Amino acid sequence: MEFTEVEPDGGCDCPGCGARHLARLHAARTPAARPAARGARRAAVLVAAVGTALGGATGAIAAAPRAAATDSPAPTTPQGEITGPFGGEAEQPRAMAVLPTTTSEEIVARAQGWVDQKVPYSMSRYWSDGYRQDCSGFISMAWGLGSSQTTWTLPNFADRIGKDDLQPGDALIYNDSANPQGGSHAVLFGGWTDSSHTKYTAYEQTSPNTIKRATPYAYWSHSGQYLPYRYRGISTGTDEEAFPGLTWFGRGQSNPYVKRLGELLVKRGAGRFYTEAPDSVWSDADRRATEAFQQAQGWTGAEADGAPGKDTWALLVAGRGRDVPPEAPLPPPPTVPTVPPVPRIPGAPAPAFPGTADFGPGRVDAAVQLLGRQLVGKGFGTWYTVGPSPEWTESDRRNVEAFQLAQGWKGAEADGYPGPHTWRLLFG
Repeated sequence: MEFTEVEPDGGCDCPGCGARHLARLHAARTPAARPAARGARRAAVLVAAVGTALGGATGAIAAAPRAAATDSPAPTTPQGEITGPFGGEAEQPRAMAVLPTTTSEEIVARAQGWVDQKVPYSMSRYWSDGYRQDCSGFISMAWGLGSSQTTWTLPNFADRIGKDDLQPGDALIYNDSANPQGGSHAVLFGGWTDSSHTKYTAYEQTSPNTIKRATPYAYWSHSGQYLPYRYRGISTGTDEEAFPGLTWFGRGQSNPYVKRLGELLVKRGAGRFYTEAPDSVWSDADRRATEAFQQAQGWTGAEADGAPGKDTWALLVAGRGRDVPPEAPLPPPPTVPTVPPVPRIPGAPAPAFPGTADFGPGRVDAAVQLLGRQLVGKGFGTWYTVGPSPEWTESDRRNVEAFQLAQGWKGAEADGYPGPHTWRLLFG
């Protein structure tokens, strides 16, 4: 008896096809196991073929030829995991870096390149440009991410949009929680083909190779579960950088967007707020510089809160709006008040640390004044122009920072915000 390998329909759930599917997923996860996976694949096809030879109905379904693409396509599109170029290990989650900018025209042109080359579908192979030859690798290539992502991670690089907002270069993504690797799929939107927006041109990586075809919205199957996304690094063709989102800025954030913000602010006259060159760690200097730029535009209240929003970012990257004015000369500071240290009973324990939530912009608490009095008593009250009060000010932060620097601490350890260790040393 002679057996021939066939490509069964993606919806087949017979034991043979199930084993074959598992073997393919295993091959994508572990490159070293690919020869064994190929052996499992052949074994799975052999099982399916034996089922056919024995007359089993399931085997007959497994051996049936695929439906034509124009009938009701349901492509088998299992995908691999996150990888770097040519299957290497991804250096870091690219969503944490400044995204490469591109245009919708460039995205579509890259997608058309795979169509022209008829790139074969594969969840474990990589094309000459370094991207994995499955649906998520195809979208990663078109968006120019530099790594092959999955349908589950692609949304990290994009914003959700509505159907009516779709433009060429956007993506339609479906994630199947019941079958994350084998059931999920993604296609690239190439433009509407009718005025009623019921069909569109889809660029798609599917078996046997990359295609471009008219597709019913949102897809042939699971139509209601495909979600539209737009790559966050897309540019309209100008030199403006896309706003990454407010979540990238604020206390505790450390990423390239923070450094880019600081560099832009320095160019616009806010350099006096930085004692060192801006870096990727958010600091109060970033907040104060942003606030000064916002106030220079005439904004007040919540519009000048020191948190960079979309309008602030747009003015900075485009070089528009008013620069931060020079600082007016300050009068000589008054004599630093002399405040004795907080009295302590010999042998008594230091006051308990109240918690980090009691300190920071906007906080008014007795613990703030207690901290200030102890700083002055320890010789670190230089930045106070008036006696310490329950209201947290920049003077409190700078005095705490000076105390931390005196301990030999650097970076995040000397950010001016008291933690348990700072508190123990002050009151110990």
